[in-house]
Amino acid sequence: MKRLLLVILITLAAQARSLAQPQFSADAPEQSIGELVFQKPNDIRFRFRNRGNQPLIIREVHPSCGCVSVDYPTTSIAPGHEGTIVATYDARLLGTFHRELTVYTNVRQQPYYLSFEGRVVATSLDYDGDYPINLGNVRLSANYVEFDDVNKGDQPMAELQLVNTSSVPYTPQLMHLPAYLSAEYIPAKVQPGRVGKIRLRLNSDQLFLDGLNQTSLYLARKLGDKISEANEIVVSAILLPARIDRTAEQMAHAPHIVIKEDETVIDGDIAMQLNGKKHASVQLSVTNTGEEKLTISALQVFNRAVSVTLSERHIEPHATAKMRITVDAKMLSKAKNGPKLLIISNDPRNPKTVININID
Repeated sequence: MKRLLLVILITLAAQARSLAQPQFSADAPEQSIGELVFQKPNDIRFRFRNRGNQPLIIREVHPSCGCVSVDYPTTSIAPGHEGTIVATYDARLLGTFHRELTVYTNVRQQPYYLSFEGRVVATSLDYDGDYPINLGNVRLSANYVEFDDVNKGDQPMAELQLVNTSSVPYTPQLMHLPAYLSAEYIPAKVQPGRVGKIRLRLNSDQLFLDGLNQTSLYLARKLGDKISEANEIVVSAILLPARIDRTAEQMAHAPHIVIKEDETVIDGDIAMQLNGKKHASVQLSVTNTGEEKLTISALQVFNRAVSVTLSERHIEPHATAKMRITVDAKMLSKAKNGPKLLIISNDPRNPKTVININID
């Protein structure tokens, strides 16, 4: 019995040791970076996370040739935290290339492998103006789409333009399309150096909530591509409440929302507070100047950089509620759309109120 108990304890201890370890997980271990201009070095960033429960150490990173220099964290990465390995390619040879990084860690004896590929050209078109979103082998005109002031039954359309910067034909494909969105790709296959477009159509009958309906789509850069922040496209649709016919007398007594004397742009206060700080807040007054109760049915933010609280959702005639808006500087740097919030109310004149936050 004692021997059996000893064996069990040794086994449990070994299992505990195996479970208590770091884990190296790269967001995009294989990257296509498109065209590079001859003799203009380019940085390729590989973000990774320690998904284990012990500190992760990057011991060494070896590039596959002398044309690549690397920079990597020399301090340990805590559990749940991120790090970045940066490879700099010198672009001294014309033509296509494929390079690898061999990453040695304290996770295991066998290394991990990262890779990138692309093409070095003598001259390159300037895509930054019309196609500022660089996904490597493809560039986009924008990574945020907004369908504004949508009424039930509407089917508005929006277009994204793209350019294929790789040396092979590209087949665009959006992942995670919800039921209320459909996509058309024109053309279905985009040749190298040519421009295509993605036409999005919104079916508002498939929207069931008034106010902001927001989703993330992901543009596949190659067959079997994974979703990440890099290839995310945020789509917002604002569904207005159904119109209610009112007489002139009813309109005279209807609720009416007034926010800080109808100013719907917060300018300066947030920017000054965010100067070197993690968070900034501002407080506004929401007043009902009508003769009927004002009901705030939706109070929504357009991205995670903004949070909001309201002291009262049902505001009596000539009464005021306090609204506090807070901006997170770290999340703001990751947001694909501007910081703002949406208010949907039973004010028949202004069922939708948007508050824009100017942080410039």
